[in-house]
Amino acid sequence: MTDATENPAGDTAPRTPFHDLQDYVALPRLGGLALSPDGSRLVTAVSTLNPERTRYLTALWEVDPTGDRPARRLTRGATGEQGAAFTPDGDLLFVSARPDPDEKPKDPAPAALWLLPAGGGEARVVGSRPGGVGAPVVAEQAGTVVVTSMTLPGAVTGEDDHQRRTARTDKEVSAILHSGYPVRFWDHDLGPDRPRLLAGSVPADEGVVEWADLTPDPGAALLETSADITPDGTTVVAGWRVAEPHGSSRGTLVAIDVALGERRTLADDPDFEFSGARISPDGRTAAVIRERRSAPTEAPRIDLVLVPLAGGETRELAPGWDRWPAAMRWTPDGSALIVVADDNGRSPLFRVTVADGTVTRLTGDDGAYTDLQVSPDGRYVYALRGAVDAPPAPVRLDAHAPDQQPRPLPGPTQRPALPGTLAEVTATAEDDAPLRAWLALPENAADEPAPLLLWVHGGPLGSWNTWQWRWNPWLMVARGYAVLLPDPALSTGYGQAFIDRGWGEWGRAPYTDLMALTDAAQARPDVDVTRTAAMGGSFGGYMANWVAGHTDRFAAIVTHAGLWALDQFGPTTDAAYYWLREMTAEMTAANSPHAHADAITTPMLVIHGDKDYRVPIGEALRLWWDLVSRQQDPEDQPHRFLYFPDENHWILAPQHAVVWYETVTAFLDHHLLGKDFVVPDLLR
Repeated sequence: MTDATENPAGDTAPRTPFHDLQDYVALPRLGGLALSPDGSRLVTAVSTLNPERTRYLTALWEVDPTGDRPARRLTRGATGEQGAAFTPDGDLLFVSARPDPDEKPKDPAPAALWLLPAGGGEARVVGSRPGGVGAPVVAEQAGTVVVTSMTLPGAVTGEDDHQRRTARTDKEVSAILHSGYPVRFWDHDLGPDRPRLLAGSVPADEGVVEWADLTPDPGAALLETSADITPDGTTVVAGWRVAEPHGSSRGTLVAIDVALGERRTLADDPDFEFSGARISPDGRTAAVIRERRSAPTEAPRIDLVLVPLAGGETRELAPGWDRWPAAMRWTPDGSALIVVADDNGRSPLFRVTVADGTVTRLTGDDGAYTDLQVSPDGRYVYALRGAVDAPPAPVRLDAHAPDQQPRPLPGPTQRPALPGTLAEVTATAEDDAPLRAWLALPENAADEPAPLLLWVHGGPLGSWNTWQWRWNPWLMVARGYAVLLPDPALSTGYGQAFIDRGWGEWGRAPYTDLMALTDAAQARPDVDVTRTAAMGGSFGGYMANWVAGHTDRFAAIVTHAGLWALDQFGPTTDAAYYWLREMTAEMTAANSPHAHADAITTPMLVIHGDKDYRVPIGEALRLWWDLVSRQQDPEDQPHRFLYFPDENHWILAPQHAVVWYETVTAFLDHHLLGKDFVVPDLLR
């Protein structure tokens, strides 16, 4: 949309998809990247609205790695496709719950493994299980396929699993019996089925994979873990969670013999967690993310280590590198790793040499890179590049050149026009630490200073360094707001000391950093210092709650999925053992926002989903009671509570996202711009 009709910001600037929420939720969204063995095909997934506009469906598209040909669509299943991976012969594997045309329809159908032949033809099912399959990984030489499948604990075979599921369904039994912890994760209950690793080979004819169960009855060991397989298909390396006393668990690394099913431990240290293994091209070494476990006065630290598969000492790679690696890929000759790490409000690519740990930054732009793939000849890196001002899109980079600009590849989507511009704001903390933030500004802010919206990121170990579909600042910019995206203490990408300065003291350095950056933004001539609001989600919601009890400088505060009473949150979140490492009784007493409820004078919009298990709904319910119980006049209620019974930590359904932004905008417009509070039509 490029017409010059009046937009919600009140000017006559060209309209963008961010000026209309229906246009915004209809924007296609990219995720994932797979490269064929010969390097000639890239495949990505594109999510678009279903005809009812109530959820997103994902299709696979092919992108030309040379950049010469336009992208083309590969799949059109009614239920969507994901999990793309290539066989050594170049056939494309993917996961889908679409009906198998050769079988009687099942309702609901479990996700199956499909194959789309490289030479053309129809896709066909090559592997299934009653609990579905997911996350396919393929041995680069042997072609052995490893998948994750949810299986009931007592089941021995797939048929056994089917019979047990049928019995539960026929009797309408949904009960789950737990003997350990955790019992739920983010937005879903855990059990009664648990993930197992299955391995098999795709037949050359029209047959299907005969799965070998590599992990019979693993309990909770494979919850939220990943796996990789050696090129020759003989060994799977996987994350393996080990139960500890007092309800805790830790992440270890195991090797599983595919032929025998025997399992041995590769890395296990009570002081560390291991995850995200990538096996070297020669099959001898795994590159692994190692996280030092936190303590009440010690923040976690993340580094990159090399673990020999034959056994031996784990070696830290680049020990002097003060950044946290997040994802990596080996170069084909095994001499280096291409690594992603947050850095100063960006998330660049780095090349880390295996021999001596030398770190070279490959990208010199403001991008944030994900879904890395390295060409078979080692010349190029392919990735999805996002940024605060650009949604993810496929790019190509030189695998050796430092500080380069990426080459965009013709992708399935076009970059949307933005309703404003992006700037940076800097400040100095109380302890003299340098601070920075992004500032998204309306086009006309230079002529008409914009009201300021302080938007705090979640985590707390995170950064405002890439595109956000859920927390998108450009929707507010299109409505006339300047949006400040700060990285206070605890943010990643600024070194370990920057994280340490906020650890266990959420209400101190993170709070004062936010105020210093707000001061710096308000000093700008394109920001209206008299009209300022604050908002945040998750840890950002915690900070919004803390801000509400410690200053009256903001005209309104929006808190989404925010922590309110830390003594309550710690034991009721989905991974209590993790948070209680930091949340001692002293920490919760000193940093819990609920202790300052009496000081709140700012109107608050509280938002929460009932299926949020990371920050349980009790946080919002207690906050809402603490607000309304302090109101003398029920007819003069400045606060609001937007409740989603069937949403989780994020508001994901497109129709609910529209309601979310409509309500937030109405609340802010009322308190900052003096407009009447207009309840969205679908909430009346």
